[in-house]
Amino acid sequence: MSKTASAGREHELHPVKFSRLARRGILLGLSVAQLVAVGIAAATLVFALYLGGGMVLAYALPLILTCAALAWVGVGGRKLIDWLPIVARGGWRSSTGQLMFRRRIVKPRPAGTLALPGDAARLRQWLDPVTGAVMVHDPHQATLTAVVAVSHPAFILLDPIDQERRVVSWGRVLSTACRSGRIASLQVMERTLPDSGKGLTDWWSAHGNHDNTWTSTTYAELIDRAGPAGERHASTISLALNMKTAARAIRAAGGGNRGAAEVLRQEMTTITAALRAADLAPSDWLAPGDLAIMLRGAYDPVVASALERHGDLGRDLATAGPVAVTETWSSLRSDSAHHCVLWISEWPRSLVFPGFLAPVLLSSGVRRTFSMLYTPMRTDQASRDIRKKKTEYISDAAQRQRIGQIEDAQQSAEFQDVLQQEADLTAGHGILRATGLIVISSPDQDELERAVAAIEQAAIQASCETRRLWGQQAQAFTAAALPLCRAV
Repeated sequence: MSKTASAGREHELHPVKFSRLARRGILLGLSVAQLVAVGIAAATLVFALYLGGGMVLAYALPLILTCAALAWVGVGGRKLIDWLPIVARGGWRSSTGQLMFRRRIVKPRPAGTLALPGDAARLRQWLDPVTGAVMVHDPHQATLTAVVAVSHPAFILLDPIDQERRVVSWGRVLSTACRSGRIASLQVMERTLPDSGKGLTDWWSAHGNHDNTWTSTTYAELIDRAGPAGERHASTISLALNMKTAARAIRAAGGGNRGAAEVLRQEMTTITAALRAADLAPSDWLAPGDLAIMLRGAYDPVVASALERHGDLGRDLATAGPVAVTETWSSLRSDSAHHCVLWISEWPRSLVFPGFLAPVLLSSGVRRTFSMLYTPMRTDQASRDIRKKKTEYISDAAQRQRIGQIEDAQQSAEFQDVLQQEADLTAGHGILRATGLIVISSPDQDELERAVAAIEQAAIQASCETRRLWGQQAQAFTAAALPLCRAV
């Protein structure tokens, strides 16, 4: 075998495989809620038989059947018992008027807060005097978040050697976030936006011949009137500091938001170096005006291009939020658009090559935002979680064997995934929990449904399964469309 052929095989693009979404339960595959429903049904049946059966059993039968249906009947990929909290929360929010948000334009908001609806209203802004970056503080979750824009070449246009190198380098970036122990979450957001023409305008301002001739004036008018043409992609990475885990370092840095900002700057420097090593080009960390444009564009896409072209407008975080938001069971409406959030509930179960998400990320004619939320786990916590999973799988297998239940392939595959995670952790890799969310936006409801159908088909081509987040659209939109490392 020649050295050239051997080197070519070493640089071939390697396929990857994702872990399955764990579906194990406490006992015989049943979750806690299912066990409670089954227990109520069993206790009711025993008491009915003990009290004499007959008519007593007939009266108790509806309750028994209801509990059994709640435990075993599935709708939309979930058991009925799992829908109860979602339905109850939606009903409570509807009865208390929390499905609608209208900004009070007369009453000003407290200084330093973001003009966002829902539970995001508690967020505060902190301007870092050293870097000039805006940091978003969540006092309830005790996190401090900074955002950086990242540029990169098109992945699918690279040769296999460069693709493999970039995949390995990105793995090192994520591993860096795991080793710190002070990172609460990391969010990668990729947006499809209409091209505002700002790049053309900037080029003409820098290189154009402004001599007031007829040719120069005509060019300037054409460039100024040129509206959005085509699409462009924008990527950001958000880093959230866990202020509880980093409490000692924050106190050593002076305490409070100033000390937290100092600790977060250290993490920002580390991540920036890791990104550059991965051949990514991070810009400066976003200033308040840049973040304000992103927030305003998420809720009001119609004005996003105009605000981007005129850099002095809409750059105040105090007014960057929406004017009106209305949530329904299946979608969300804000200022000038209708939105729908999809959850990637199943990643590819077979071996796939990097770039498998190209049908989703490169779908044309659809305005969408793709977000990956990574939650790093400390090594000791990951080890305990893996040991717990192994114990549960082994005990479940022993219980099924005792009652004569056959082991199915799904359970065996999930157990093999746990063993693989244990091997990766032993080899020094980090463990992250990844959540994929897709936001689709359209100017009207009918077009939104067509766009959702198109993205669902694109996800099928990418070997992924998507599910609409019924009854959770407002919270999911905040997590997926805003670069604030919010959890669903």
